[in-house]
Amino acid sequence: MKPGVEDVGVSTENTLSTSFCHGGLTGLEDKTVDGAYQMSHSWALDHVPARQAMSGLHRLHRYLKDKGWEITSYSEGEQGNWDLFAKRDDGAERMSFSWYPDREYFTGGASVPCAYDPAWQEGDVGPSGDHQTPPALGPRSGT
Repeated sequence: MKPGVEDVGVSTENTLSTSFCHGGLTGLEDKTVDGAYQMSHSWALDHVPARQAMSGLHRLHRYLKDKGWEITSYSEGEQGNWDLFAKRDDGAERMSFSWYPDREYFTGGASVPCAYDPAWQEGDVGPSGDHQTPPALGPRSGT
């Protein structure tokens, strides 16, 4: 899957986004931290049938638990959608996955803690790291 998105919520998606990091001990101050940014990766697949989506979410749930992630929410179609939310490092890293059966649409996302951009310079506009492009996604080879 190539980087980008044509039609949000309908087509495939593979995007990175950045946001400002805020100062203070809890990060709740209104002041941004120069040269720091938080990055998120979003992706989506269309035309994912129930069999593949359900088995994929089951495997993700098991894998993340085995790797020490805290599962914060896991629903198997109770509200129509299938959802899995996980975090680790006290919530600094988060992942989410959802499958929408009415559209056969599977989404995922991950966010990581704030990092510093070593190339940042005084006067730069926008969050650091804002011009990153995700790699193309596809099936693993050899499996």
